[in-house]
Amino acid sequence: MKKSILLTVLLLLTVGLTAQDWKPLFNGKNLKGWKKLNGKAEYKVVDGAIVGFSKMGTPNTFLATTENYDNFILEFDFKVDDALNSGVQFRSLSTKDYKNGIVHGYQFEIDPSNRAWCGGVYDEARRGWLYPMTINNQAQTAFKNGVWNKARIEAIGNSIRTWINGIPCANIWDDMTPSGFIALQVHSIGNKADAGKTISWKDIRICTTDLEKYQTPEAKAAPEVNCVINSISPTEAKDGWKLLWDGKTTEGWRGAKLATFPANGWKIEGGILKVIKSGGAESANGGDIVTTKKYKNFILSVDFKITEGANSGIKYFVNPDLNKGEGSAIGCEFQILDDEKHPDAKLGVKGNRKLGALYDLIPVSEDKPFKKNEFNTATVIVKDNHVEHWLNGAKLLEYERDNQMWNALVAYSKYRDWPNFGNAKEGNILLQDHGDEVWFKNVKIKELK
Repeated sequence: MKKSILLTVLLLLTVGLTAQDWKPLFNGKNLKGWKKLNGKAEYKVVDGAIVGFSKMGTPNTFLATTENYDNFILEFDFKVDDALNSGVQFRSLSTKDYKNGIVHGYQFEIDPSNRAWCGGVYDEARRGWLYPMTINNQAQTAFKNGVWNKARIEAIGNSIRTWINGIPCANIWDDMTPSGFIALQVHSIGNKADAGKTISWKDIRICTTDLEKYQTPEAKAAPEVNCVINSISPTEAKDGWKLLWDGKTTEGWRGAKLATFPANGWKIEGGILKVIKSGGAESANGGDIVTTKKYKNFILSVDFKITEGANSGIKYFVNPDLNKGEGSAIGCEFQILDDEKHPDAKLGVKGNRKLGALYDLIPVSEDKPFKKNEFNTATVIVKDNHVEHWLNGAKLLEYERDNQMWNALVAYSKYRDWPNFGNAKEGNILLQDHGDEVWFKNVKIKELK
C-alpha cells in the first residue's frame, strides 16, 4: 500500500473513532428522546432545528432529555429573537419533592438583551446567578444577534465551563448537582407582543467518553467562581488562596480582647458564622473576633449577609492592643450596613458610613451592586500602602495610606485620637460584633509578596 493511501485510511479511521465519541441528542426529524415539562409553550421541528415558540399565560417551559447525564461536553447551535430570554438546562432535575416538580439546576444563559449575559450560568429555581457575565465582561461580545451561535458546555466533575463562538464565558466550581437532564427553555413572557417569537436549537451533540481527549485546556480567560461553600478549589489553591475560616471550627480566630474565642455571641451553623443579635451595641456581647495571625499584603474575600437594620464590619490592619476598653477594636473598616434602615447611614460625611465605605473616612457611590437579602462578596486588596474595596466584583474605592493626605483625612475622623492610625505595616483581620445578626461564609485570603 502506498504511503499516501495508508495515511488516508488512518485519517478516515481516526475520524470514524472520533465521531463515535459524540452522540446526537436531536435526530433532526422529530422530538424522540425529549419530553416537555412545566409550561405549555410549543416546540416544533422546523428545517432540521428545534424551534420553541413563546406563549402568554404559561410559566417557563422546558423540553428535556429523557436521559440524565453527569460528566460530558455538550455542543449546540442556537438563534434567538431579540425580545426573548432563554437558556439550556444541564444537570437539571424535576422531582415532586422539590417545589412540585419545577425544573431546577444549572442553566446556560441565552440573553440577547443589552445586558449581554449570554453564556453565563444561572441556577434555575434555586440559588440564582452563579456566574453573571459582569465577572467576565470581555466575553459579553461573544454572542452575535440574528445569526446562529455555537455554544459549548464542559461539565466534568465539579468543573463547569462555557463558551460561545469559541470565546470562554463562564467558569464555576460546584458540587450541588452531579447529574441530571439537559433541557431547552422557552421563557415565560409578560408582553403580548412577544407571543409567537422563537428560540431555535440545532446540531445538538454530546460527548460522555474519553473526555480528557476533548476537554479544553485550563486558561485564565474566564475567572473561576468557586460555589462550594467554605472550600478552596484546585485552581484557587494553585493561585495561592487559603481559607481564613474553615467553616466548622473557631481555629485561627480569637476574641479581639480575649485569648480564646468568645464563649457566646457567635454561632457556627450549617457552614455559616453568625453574629447573634444582642441589641445593637458595639462589641458588647460576644465581642469582635480577630485572626490569630497578622497580615501585610493580601487579597481578602468575605461573603456576608445582613439582616434588616444590621450593622457590622470587616476590619484590617487591626491592633487589638489599642483599645482595651469599651467598643470595637481599632482598624481600617469595610463598612457592612443596612443603608436603608440603620441610622448610621445618615451620619458621617457624604455617606462615608454607608455599606462598602472606608468607615468614617472615604464614601462610596450610591450606585453599588448590593444584593438585598442575599450573600454579597466583600473584597479588600492591600498592596503596601495601596488599598481597594470591592463589592460583588465592582470596585467601590481605592486609596493610598501613610502619606500627608491620608494623615490629614484621619485627623478629621473619629480615629484622630489613635496614634498613627492605618499606617501599620501589618495587622489582624477582624469580623465585627455590633449587636446585630450578620452572617459570614467563604472567608478566604491570598497573601501577596
